[in-house]
Amino acid sequence: MTNEPLPTPDVRPARPYFSSGPCAKPPGWSPQNLATESLGRSHRSKIGKARLAYCIDLMRELLRLPDTHRIGIVPGSDTGAFEMAMWTMLGARGVTTLAWESFGEGWVTDAAKQLKIDPTVIRADYGALPDLAQVDWSNDVLFTWNGTTSGVRVPDGDWIADDREGLSFADATSAVFAYDLPWDKIDVATFSWQKVLGGEGAHGVLILGPRAVERLESYTPPWPLPKLFRLIAKGALNEGVFRGETINTPSMLAVEDAIWALEWAQRIGGANGLIARSDANAAALDAIVATRDWLGHLAIDPATRSRTSVCLTVAGADEAMIKAMAGALDKAGAAHDIAGYRDAPPGLRIWCGATVDTADIVALGPWLDWAYATAKSAD
Repeated sequence: MTNEPLPTPDVRPARPYFSSGPCAKPPGWSPQNLATESLGRSHRSKIGKARLAYCIDLMRELLRLPDTHRIGIVPGSDTGAFEMAMWTMLGARGVTTLAWESFGEGWVTDAAKQLKIDPTVIRADYGALPDLAQVDWSNDVLFTWNGTTSGVRVPDGDWIADDREGLSFADATSAVFAYDLPWDKIDVATFSWQKVLGGEGAHGVLILGPRAVERLESYTPPWPLPKLFRLIAKGALNEGVFRGETINTPSMLAVEDAIWALEWAQRIGGANGLIARSDANAAALDAIVATRDWLGHLAIDPATRSRTSVCLTVAGADEAMIKAMAGALDKAGAAHDIAGYRDAPPGLRIWCGATVDTADIVALGPWLDWAYATAKSAD
């Protein structure tokens, strides 16, 4: 038996886009605003290479990346970039993998079942962080900086040894542009434009520090490498990849979209502006959670709680209830795509990255009340 529909809140979020990937486009975005001169042209033409190089330069500026680190645009989104790093550099020494959510577990699977490396695996349940003190830095270490599917992040880079013998591999796709990352602690980083920038998918970004370059030029893995993964040419790093001469054909429309987002980021204060917007959004959502006894954070420790992909628990909820809540919010045009990740415990996941407006997070609170009450009344 179903009760009468509950009244809906008066104010809807103006932009109800809270998906954790692809994420909301930046405020003011429109396809008409994108530069189109490079479309229909070869990515190897003068204009194609210039736009790719400009995109790389903008990323370097906004990330405050030192000249010692190289940036390349690669295929396959963040997954492709991280697998490129794994397949080209692992096997030279022992490997430690950290897993506390779905994507970290994916890197465990790749290392153990595909590359057959037999890694040391340090795990934690959803909502918690592994004991970082257990990490042996004589090994190469693979980890997610910000666990998109669990809402748990590493607190900082202090746990990464300055005198490490192995390389640090950071899947940083939900962290880049939202945190001030310590690049001296990161040898390999990967991300996708589709997260904090609100860009399009399919393309990944690979960042290599000098120790990673040294590994690539001094070590040849024992397994065959697909063409898409090959970063070495004639025994040296293929520097063209890091000037915009991509291994495969990129979408210049996606590149122009990323450029627009990066220029928007410049206009709002660069890295500091992006970080401030993410922080404000996370704080607004924290305030909503703090005043509702049925809503909580999946991440146990506030010090390791994500400020981008915020994962929430709902009292008494199972998968069906979460589906009902998310479906009702989507149908009402109040929030799109906020059900938790399929492998995570039942709950909600709300993106708080820089492309979301804080006013929309605030407006979401009453709608969460409405969806919860609606789902409960239908029991």
